Amino acid sequence: MGYEFTIMTADIDEKEIRRDKPDELVMVLAEAKADAIISRLRTIDYKMDAEPTLLITADIVVVHEGEIKEKPSSKEEARQFIKGYSGGHVSTVGSVLVTNLKTGTRRGGTDTVEVYFHDIPDEVIDNMIEEGVVLNVAGGLLLEHPLTLPFVEAVVGAADSVMGLSKALTEKLIEEAL
Repeated sequence: MGYEFTIMTADIDEKEIRRDKPDELVMVLAEAKADAIISRLRTIDYKMDAEPTLLITADIVVVHEGEIKEKPSSKEEARQFIKGYSGGHVSTVGSVLVTNLKTGTRRGGTDTVEVYFHDIPDEVIDNMIEEGVVLNVAGGLLLEHPLTLPFVEAVVGAADSVMGLSKALTEKLIEEAL
C-alpha cells in the first residue's frame, strides 16, 4: 500500500475471546490486539503524542455453512475444512481497526467476501496439508496459493480482503482516523 510500517504481535490468546457473530468476533479481536499493543508501548515509554502514528490491527475468519472457522488446530481439522469447501463456497469476514496513537481516535469496520470453489481433489488437499502453511491461516484458506487458485470458481468482493486486509477499508479508516 506504499506505507512504512513496523510489525508488532499482540501476543493475546484469541481463543479466550468469543462471539457468536463473525463480524463481532473479528472486531473485538482487532480491538483486543490494539489494546495489548498500546499497553506494551506504554511499558517501553513510547511517546504516543509525539507525532501522528497509526496502529492498524485486524483479524479474519472464514464462515462455512454458518460456522466460524479460525486457524485449524490440526492437520485433520484443516483437511475437514478444505474438503468442506470443495464444490461449495465460504465467506471471509475481516476487520480492520485504525487507532491514532496521538489523539486516541479509533475507526473500525468489517468486510465480507464470498469465495466459490470447484471440486478440490483429495491429492491436492493432501499436498496443501503436507506443506503445512494452511495450518497458519483462518479456515485453512489461502486463496492466492498455487494449489488453491485453480479451484477457485469465483470471488465476490476484493481478493485482498480474503488474504487478510482490505486495502479499500484500511485506506478509508486511515483517512477517518487522521
